[in-house]
Amino acid sequence: MRDNTPPRPPFDEDDELIYVGDADEVLNQWEEELNDEGDDDDVLLEEDEAAGFADGEDDMDDVYIPERDDALVTFTKHTGPIFCGALHPSEDLAVTGGEDDKAYVWNSKTGESVFEVTGHTDSVIACEFSYDGVYVATGDMAGQIQVFKTTQDYKKVWEFAMGDMCWMKWHFGSHVLMAGSDTGEIYVWRIPSGDCKVLQGFGEKCEVARLSHDGKRLAAGYGNGSFKIWDIKTNAPTLDIAPNEATSHTSNITCMSIDRDSQLIVTGSEEGKAVVMGPSGPVGMLLPDGGPVEAVVIDHPDFEVKVAATGTLNGKVTIWDVARQTARVECEDPYKTGVTKLLWGKDCTLIGGTLGGVVKVWDLRSGALKFDLLGHRNDIQDIAYDKQKNILLSTSEDATAKIFQLP
Repeated sequence: MRDNTPPRPPFDEDDELIYVGDADEVLNQWEEELNDEGDDDDVLLEEDEAAGFADGEDDMDDVYIPERDDALVTFTKHTGPIFCGALHPSEDLAVTGGEDDKAYVWNSKTGESVFEVTGHTDSVIACEFSYDGVYVATGDMAGQIQVFKTTQDYKKVWEFAMGDMCWMKWHFGSHVLMAGSDTGEIYVWRIPSGDCKVLQGFGEKCEVARLSHDGKRLAAGYGNGSFKIWDIKTNAPTLDIAPNEATSHTSNITCMSIDRDSQLIVTGSEEGKAVVMGPSGPVGMLLPDGGPVEAVVIDHPDFEVKVAATGTLNGKVTIWDVARQTARVECEDPYKTGVTKLLWGKDCTLIGGTLGGVVKVWDLRSGALKFDLLGHRNDIQDIAYDKQKNILLSTSEDATAKIFQLP
């Protein structure tokens, strides 16, 4: 059992839910020679320290030296890998969280820190502004969640300890915060009151979840391959799919995307499958054949055909015809590196964050690699895109976050 504060009473059913000697001489000579030969290493070490790595913390085999830095802004306050990031819906602000047990709100045009979030005792793995930017929430791996009001000089308005956390997301139309736990429960809180609902777990971690576009249902994927759709108002699942090798998943569901009509959901898993779910259950399967599926997106708003994209840890990015459940095109990539996240971009493009430290942008129709964005020295952990400003936030293992202006 968890040792934490019990939830507040649940919502009323009618309530609206819208990170010596001769030897010494010889040794002295060797030392001088080594010092002379080590100048280049000193330069690299200084660069690592500037990026936030302390002596001995970084394995040079994992560091990439980019030929250029395309970023407009680089944020360097973190002292370890940055796991998550988000952009403010209207102001020039970003929030990032990382392994240093901290989160920062910072100016996305200048890179200056605006607010430092303390109080976390584990890696911050989730951070996000509310739909209207009034609140910013941060959550760590141990399940400590804090919410601050941006419009009141970042006054803390609510906190909660839920036990080991897997994910945290704001509702896209109301001040409702949701989080999934390592034991499967999904918490739904009204902010700032803290009124709480709990969608019952069953001992399997809830790794990922997405809200339907009507804001009333939550699709959730679990560690054993189970899949559920929850009605948030009634706290009951409207769809419950058990692990199934033939039609669904049998391993950890890692990613998920819902189409604009909230009728089709694509789920990806560690076993290398992507399953298309309908309101009544699985309706098809996409097999990228490229290792674990780490990222999926479905239904590009500017494309005439309903397509999905999958990205694998082996670096294979595929565009699929959802209706036919066939591959339309495999995206070009001369240097395949594992994909960590995919997002739809403007003008029929697909944006990908990679383990090679590069942001890649493909043409959705042809699969051609249109351009890439360099600057990071280690794997990209998260990306966030603002379509109106056409800017991209990326966070990395190199302890930096960057803002790119897309061409």
